[in-house]
Amino acid sequence: MTSMFFYGTLCHLDLLELVIGRALRDDEVRAVRLPEHAVYWAKDQIFPMIRKEPGGFAEGIVFEADDEALARLNFYEGGFNFDLELIVPEGESDPVEVYFAQPGTWEFGDTWNLQDFIRDHGAHNLRTAAAFMRLYGRVSRDEAMKRLPMLRAMAKKGWVVGDFAPNEKRAGMTTDDVELIRHSRPYDNFFAMDEVQLRHKRFDGSISDEMERAALISVDAMLLLPYDPKRDRVLLVEQFRVGPFLRGDDNPWMLEPIAGRIDAGETAEDAAHREAMEEAEITLQELLPVSGHYPSPGTSCEYYHCFLGIADLPDGVEGVGGVADENEDIRSQLFSFDELMALLDSGEAQVGPLVTTALWLARHRDRLREKYSG
Repeated sequence: MTSMFFYGTLCHLDLLELVIGRALRDDEVRAVRLPEHAVYWAKDQIFPMIRKEPGGFAEGIVFEADDEALARLNFYEGGFNFDLELIVPEGESDPVEVYFAQPGTWEFGDTWNLQDFIRDHGAHNLRTAAAFMRLYGRVSRDEAMKRLPMLRAMAKKGWVVGDFAPNEKRAGMTTDDVELIRHSRPYDNFFAMDEVQLRHKRFDGSISDEMERAALISVDAMLLLPYDPKRDRVLLVEQFRVGPFLRGDDNPWMLEPIAGRIDAGETAEDAAHREAMEEAEITLQELLPVSGHYPSPGTSCEYYHCFLGIADLPDGVEGVGGVADENEDIRSQLFSFDELMALLDSGEAQVGPLVTTALWLARHRDRLREKYSG
């Protein structure tokens, strides 16, 4: 057994149980203080750091870790550039292992408070840790750390897939009916690409042969069609897209709804308001959900949250915008409802979410104009 002293996030016992992969026993954890030390938030992070500080003390817990728990803890903590040191807690004779951040890794921030962490970040951190620990034993710690930013962003998404989608007409099979044999990530940059080998239950009750599949890994995206019901017009944006370019399309500038990835800490609605201002400098009066869907479930895990945004769209609202640091060059322009439908009829509307939101608007247009134009 190895005695471990935890002063930060792992004092959240729900998280500790998740990391070690089992429920805690009563005799495994006890509260202690570490003299001549103090705990602070790592600046601009959601976890703390400890440092030696005369006259201070660090409150925490001691956990008696067996070999499996220690391996899992080192997988979880080691990728954050923490090293273990031996320190003797107050009132005890034997030293315990303490995780110290490697010098220069992060700056110290304000005094750490566990309850603030649980209140503001606990649920999100548990979701992130659950996804991270599912990689234990399957990939190296270094590879797992490459995936962490995306895992955090996915854990923060505004809607949880499956919580709102009906499941009444399908066969009733779930992820429990899939056996994952191998999982690797050969590419990880702006997006990621995962390769898997698996087998799954078939509709006749048998088990499929082993198969290899690959998918694009990305966080959720928000797509927004701004609509002015009084003037009966929409605002579309136009920008260069690398997908059509690589396909060989002579016209790789696409007409689209406003769109963007949902950042960590945002809901889909938050992202809609942010992107409306960044891309077109417009303020939304109300958001109306259009759909939540997978654009290409055979090749991607990306999930779209589509909205119609009620907005004031007077003449002159068009322009060129975007975030300079992200090399965005985005032109916005106004279309009457009839012009929007003409884009669909001519085929110039080539982006799926534009077609989806435009058809939704066509279905609900009369109701919206009556509601918002009165």
